Amino acid sequence: EKEVFCGMREQIKTLPAATVTIAAANILVWIFLEAAGSTYDSEFMTAWGAAYTPYILENGEWWRLLSCTFLHFGAEHLLNNMFIFVLTGMRLEKFLGKLPFVLLYLFSGFAGSALSFVMELKAGEIVVSAGASGAVFGVLGGLTAAAVCNHGKVEGLTLKGLFIMLALNLYNGFTTAGVDNWGHIGGFAGGFLLCLIFCLMGIYRKD
Repeated sequence: EKEVFCGMREQIKTLPAATVTIAAANILVWIFLEAAGSTYDSEFMTAWGAAYTPYILENGEWWRLLSCTFLHFGAEHLLNNMFIFVLTGMRLEKFLGKLPFVLLYLFSGFAGSALSFVMELKAGEIVVSAGASGAVFGVLGGLTAAAVCNHGKVEGLTLKGLFIMLALNLYNGFTTAGVDNWGHIGGFAGGFLLCLIFCLMGIYRKD
């Protein structure tokens, strides 16, 4: 019994706790909002923190650039993002460690929202935007940077495989209506840059 308990304790220690916590937070937020209203309703989502340029620009509600990354328009939007996030996040968390991984996730989400906001202003468009995809692309960017710094491979993924994954996701974004591609690009760039900084600082798991 003691050996079984010790084994379970070791397994718990190796769980990607940050990845699980972030995914759970996104799911719980969606459940709460769906119970309170409709996550397909743009006005309702704006009231709960979705990104909306007039509120950000005129009211100074810059926090929306981060809060919007925890909101999703419907179950399919949520599940698509969380599926990719868990698959990639558990690998990057193992490489970087919990705190650097969380910082990268949040920074990438903000970077994606910020670039989307700038390009929206440039185009003169006004839309309500939400979703974790900028942060998810940031995790992909982080894994790419990690592979670059780790001889072309990281946690079972090769640089070539990561580029294929990135290309497929970007293609899907550009061929699907209503997808915030600038958010994806900004998130990827933010995640790549921050992970590169972490690697240069020696903040990663060394084999």
